[in-house]
Amino acid sequence: MIVIVDYGMGNLRSVQKALQRVGGEACVSDRPEDVARAERLVVPGVGAFGDAMRALEERGLVEPIREFVRRGRPVLGICLGLQIFFEESEETGAAAARGLALFKGRVVRFGDAVVRQGLKVPHMGWNAVEPVRPSSLFAGMSEGGVYFYFAHSYYAEPADETVVVGRTEYGIRFASVVARENVAATQFHPEKSQAAGLALLENFVTRF
Repeated sequence: MIVIVDYGMGNLRSVQKALQRVGGEACVSDRPEDVARAERLVVPGVGAFGDAMRALEERGLVEPIREFVRRGRPVLGICLGLQIFFEESEETGAAAARGLALFKGRVVRFGDAVVRQGLKVPHMGWNAVEPVRPSSLFAGMSEGGVYFYFAHSYYAEPADETVVVGRTEYGIRFASVVARENVAATQFHPEKSQAAGLALLENFVTRF
């Protein structure tokens, strides 16, 4: 069973339907015991980093997610889910919010370098993801880049470049897919990305 973590901040049903469409048996839950019993875990999210971490803590889900990872089971973060997999975010201002720390690094906002090029923040719409390292998530996809749907104002700056498996150009080149061992995350929304998104989710279900 794939458990989609419900902390009140994601397109949960869209993710569930997409996973079911590629053959995954998926349920939505905010119960720590369901997380503990899952075979695979998906952590989606839309909204603010600090709010997401508070919601996870209030539901008692922080340690169950970390324990799930420690046990070597596959987990996928989506959009805000990717961001909270990092150590901290500048989104809350001077007092950086702390994340799950599954990856080392921090989350920062698109800055002047993007705006000076006439690009809007948030970054919304279709954009290419270029694979930069081999990953089972990209199995069967074009090596030259695949288009996915984005909606975000912040992006991750990994401390360890070896976790970056996909990058996207939006004024700067940022890490749009990260993965290490049993943990992966995408800044884009695969559940909104039509055939390419379904292919990536199927790879997570069957190969990752």
